[in-house]
Amino acid sequence: MSRPPTDRPAPRAEIVVDLAAVRHNVRVLRETAGVPLIAVVKADGYGHGMAPVARAARAAGAEWLATATPDEALGLRAAGDTGPLLCWLSAPGEDLAPALAAGIDVSAYSVDALDELADAVRRAGPDAPPALVHLKVDTGLSRGGAAEADWQPFLARARAGEQDGAWRVVGLWSHLACADEPDHPANDAQQDAFERALALAADIGLRPELRHLANSAATLTRPGARYDAVRCGLAVYGLDPAPGVPHGTDLRPAMTVRARIALLKRVGPGDGVSYGHTWVAPAPTTLALVPAGYAEGVPRHAATGPTGPAAEVAVGGRRRPIRGRVCMDQVMVDLGDDDVSAGDEVVLFGPPGEGRPTAQEWAEACGTISYEIVTRVGGRMPRRHTDSDTDPQEARA
Repeated sequence: MSRPPTDRPAPRAEIVVDLAAVRHNVRVLRETAGVPLIAVVKADGYGHGMAPVARAARAAGAEWLATATPDEALGLRAAGDTGPLLCWLSAPGEDLAPALAAGIDVSAYSVDALDELADAVRRAGPDAPPALVHLKVDTGLSRGGAAEADWQPFLARARAGEQDGAWRVVGLWSHLACADEPDHPANDAQQDAFERALALAADIGLRPELRHLANSAATLTRPGARYDAVRCGLAVYGLDPAPGVPHGTDLRPAMTVRARIALLKRVGPGDGVSYGHTWVAPAPTTLALVPAGYAEGVPRHAATGPTGPAAEVAVGGRRRPIRGRVCMDQVMVDLGDDDVSAGDEVVLFGPPGEGRPTAQEWAEACGTISYEIVTRVGGRMPRRHTDSDTDPQEARA
């Protein structure tokens, strides 16, 4: 996608996503795993744009895509995707018929969910193909999935539906709670539980094609958890799912968030900045008003008081801290005595290099995780997709 014509100003603030980075990450993950890759594109592609990311992931070799909700999966079908596609989060009474008709694999967590699925298949009529189902078992996350005490009736109901021709059990899966901490004992305990579920499923007569347990972190750090496929979300976007854990994988962040300075203002010692005067200038400095605030997804925790950490941005290749409370529409950045002009570019976060902070650094400054940083950003900011393989200058932020 090309830049706006030169006779038009650059956007006030924007998100730029390099699809070449997505393709690179998918190829690396696929190579590392050695098994089919399920690229997770839920939450609008973790804030990167679901349909463009999905196309890039497919082009790089992702055999599967996955979303959380049926609506997201149907959005991918509407955008032209025809490949294997899984969704896993629906509520009781939600109509799964459109997803089934679109050839979307669905997930079930309970006997009740399987009963509802059987009803949806019956309503589809005798000529409808069997539903494609991934059975989720809870191995210790205590979130979605059938609890171990319920495995036997759950798996038996799944087998009965398969024998009746209502569905085909394509997968059996679970999700790890502590994969970003490779030495955490929960990892071994959960994998042991997953093995018990697989053994019970086999005893009941189920033969799922895809056994999948590993998320991004486990894909990189736990080879024994890869089974028949891996589900990668955050790593597809080039963000480290296990910060601080050595894994040697070359991931490239795809997202850059940038804005233009709207106003420069000189303040003196003792001048309070933004609501509540939580930061007071200790010496003369220049502040830049950057037109992106919490309505654009900038966390209010991005800046604290005078002694706490603050998220940084890059201006002219130098790191500069946010000062004072983040507002709905804007933040203030401390430039010191730097030679900067209104209209100059500010990079909130992006790939490392040229002074840019990363989404991970923003997460650490805000007391959260990089998942939240990239999925919440947006609001009034347009999102633009670029491709550094075909136009390196265009994709450089």
